[in-house]
Amino acid sequence: MRDLINRYVWIVDTLTRYDRLTREELNELWKRSAYGDGNGMPARTFYYYRRGIEQNFHIDILCDKAGRYYIDPEQRKERASLTEWLLESHAANTAMKDSSIPAERISLEDVPSAREYLPIVLGAIGDASKLKFTYAGFSRTLPEENILFHPYFVKRYKQRWYMIGRKEKGGDIRTYALDRVKKMVTLADKFEMPELTPEPFFSNLIGITDSKAPVRTVRILTTPRQAKYFRALPFHSTQEEEINDKYSIFSYRLKINYELVHELLSYGNALKVLEPRELVTMICDELRSTVALYDNPDLLPG
Repeated sequence: MRDLINRYVWIVDTLTRYDRLTREELNELWKRSAYGDGNGMPARTFYYYRRGIEQNFHIDILCDKAGRYYIDPEQRKERASLTEWLLESHAANTAMKDSSIPAERISLEDVPSAREYLPIVLGAIGDASKLKFTYAGFSRTLPEENILFHPYFVKRYKQRWYMIGRKEKGGDIRTYALDRVKKMVTLADKFEMPELTPEPFFSNLIGITDSKAPVRTVRILTTPRQAKYFRALPFHSTQEEEINDKYSIFSYRLKINYELVHELLSYGNALKVLEPRELVTMICDELRSTVALYDNPDLLPG
């Protein structure tokens, strides 16, 4: 199955890089790939792979009047993050497989729970099937059992996979970390999948914790060195920059939540929060608590 998925990703990667290809052009590239091994891809096999890509990744491969195949541009826009992740994973896997570097020379981040529960959650999302699971949250003494859940989408954040959806009891939108799930089963019961998708849900958030707070303009002052990092890898998609001789000011449209505060704190003295005042106060309170912890050896964290 893994090799089949790799073949799907190769086709998506190739059509993404070349934009449009005829069957003959795709066939020539396939011959030179690790999967073709000098042999062409039979037409029947191509159509089988094409259906597999549509069913597994919901990426439609279309054909224009000139007989050239391409990825639906609307879907490419909608599913850009998923496609990029697939292609990056494929490129990394191919590079490591083709290289002679010893395994002990490669260090990878561990992503808990991805193998055990992620396939179950993705399958339930695809089928709009309800899930039942036990959850051992950090804030609870005992695990919560028999949670009935409607999974809407997933997100990977800081080496952890999360599922976001509606909890039947109470009916509110909840986020659960898959590495805190203890038991999970897919139910035969179906639910109606809403229009809600990850992009609008996370559009004004850092991390995975939703906030009922209004969207605010967040402004931070950074050193020129830190500004280069933010230009290369924006802190958030709403980023705007005012460049000055000795510093830069970045502006964002964000909701204030736990992850925003702690992400900003992680940059240390490379940045200073300018506004809103509420966020400045939260940052200062955290810094004072940290200093007090070190000033008083008997003081415990928290």
